[in-house]
Amino acid sequence: MYRVLICDPLSEEGIRPLLDAEDVEAIADPSLSHEELLEAVKSVQAIIVRSQTQVTREVIEHAENLQVIGRAGVGVDNIDLDAATEHGVVVVNAPDGNTISTAEHTMAMLMSLARNIPQAYHQLQQKRWERKKFVGVELKGKTLGVVGFGRIGREVAQRAKGQRMKVIAYDPFLNQEKADKAGVDHGTLQEVLQQADFLTVHTPLMEETKHLIDREAIQLMKPGARILNCARGGIVDEDALYQAIQSGKIAGAALDVFEEEPATEHPLLSLTEVIATPHLGASTVEAQENVATDVSYDVLEQLRGGTVRNPVNMPSVSSEMMEQLSPYFKLSERLGAFLSRVVEGTLERVSVYYSGELTDVDTTPLTRIAVKGILRRHIGQRVNDVNAFKTASDKGIVINEQKSTSTKGFTNLLTVEIETDQEKRSIAGTLLNGLGARIVQLDQYSIDVVPDGNLILIHHKDQPGAIGRVGSLLSEHNMNIATMQVGRTNQGGDAVMVLTVDKEVESECQDRLAQITDINKVQCLTL
Repeated sequence: MYRVLICDPLSEEGIRPLLDAEDVEAIADPSLSHEELLEAVKSVQAIIVRSQTQVTREVIEHAENLQVIGRAGVGVDNIDLDAATEHGVVVVNAPDGNTISTAEHTMAMLMSLARNIPQAYHQLQQKRWERKKFVGVELKGKTLGVVGFGRIGREVAQRAKGQRMKVIAYDPFLNQEKADKAGVDHGTLQEVLQQADFLTVHTPLMEETKHLIDREAIQLMKPGARILNCARGGIVDEDALYQAIQSGKIAGAALDVFEEEPATEHPLLSLTEVIATPHLGASTVEAQENVATDVSYDVLEQLRGGTVRNPVNMPSVSSEMMEQLSPYFKLSERLGAFLSRVVEGTLERVSVYYSGELTDVDTTPLTRIAVKGILRRHIGQRVNDVNAFKTASDKGIVINEQKSTSTKGFTNLLTVEIETDQEKRSIAGTLLNGLGARIVQLDQYSIDVVPDGNLILIHHKDQPGAIGRVGSLLSEHNMNIATMQVGRTNQGGDAVMVLTVDKEVESECQDRLAQITDINKVQCLTL
């Protein structure tokens, strides 16, 4: 008999698979104190939560028989994934259950924003009949800019087309062919900002997307445009939005999420041009039931030894294979992460090549980790070792893995190649005995770089004085150079310079580096 502890309120119909299972004892208790939770988890094989209960390392260590943690929703911020993985506990979530709910809520906010519905109703409650004050705009013929074209973004786009809106979308995994199939226009982020009458964001919140819609982005928008955020608080810079509405640059905003919640005292709520709801995107009877049902089935599958659909953390591998592969985990992820930050265009194909001693083992886990390193630039923590291949497939990215007897002088060599709609680039790395991971080749250039810390990649002409000018400018910005590597194919031709510095490079410094004579491109990244 499996014991499943349900710590947060969930739809009874959603957990019906657990309630009806003859081999499961479902214990629903959403009122447990922290001390009571530590005691309750000792005898259970599964825990199911929403966002309220914090499944900390302490909780996991007290759960001596725990096999699986289910999150009835998308985010797993309240679960210690590292601790779960260390203790062999599988974490599953329900990423699809609230897609329709959030898309419909976005459309409700869009229409309410266009027609001032909440403001007009508020005036009626005050017994004031003010028709002229609330003249709105029609959606027909307007352009909806969609930033983030995943499941929810696509659903919103389809509904907007039903309102006879023009839709232009930006997503790092969207190309013209995919956009044509979806019946929308494809643009860069800048093009979407410039063309949108209404802008809606549907991306995860991570380093790459925090304050993605900031002052500079808002300045690119049309005067009188409107902004919606039903995704994650922090994607839109709330201070910048406040100032833009006050100045008249932005005509209004509809917000379901805020950087800090609850947000009852937020300055944006004082503006009559702003409408807001208290994070209701997934708050429908159907969505609550769907996420509970999805996670219940996955918990049952895991307990019974089946295959789960939405795993979040690393699957188990044999101890023998782990011993052979684990030294390469960091190398494969860093190679993917490095290349994803310097390649341009929409990802279409990822190829991973192995040679030397790596040809004798199953390298699939390493390929997954490399793909994860590539995708995390745009998707964040949602992509992991388990779902990396499926996520890539969902985005239309082809994954290839090949092995070769050619070692190019190395005992082992791992090469990652990315092909986009604009270019093809590659990076290779190895493990040096006693020295750890090294990047040994970038495209056609031989280098020797530790894949760690703050890096500056400079493409330049191989001319006297180039290195000195770079060093002098970094000194002006109080940037200490830890290491420097230069790779070239022939004297006086194209070359690359890779520097490791002690702190992140500020945008002003990067811009000045790019203006140095004989320097073609400067890219900064942190691994």
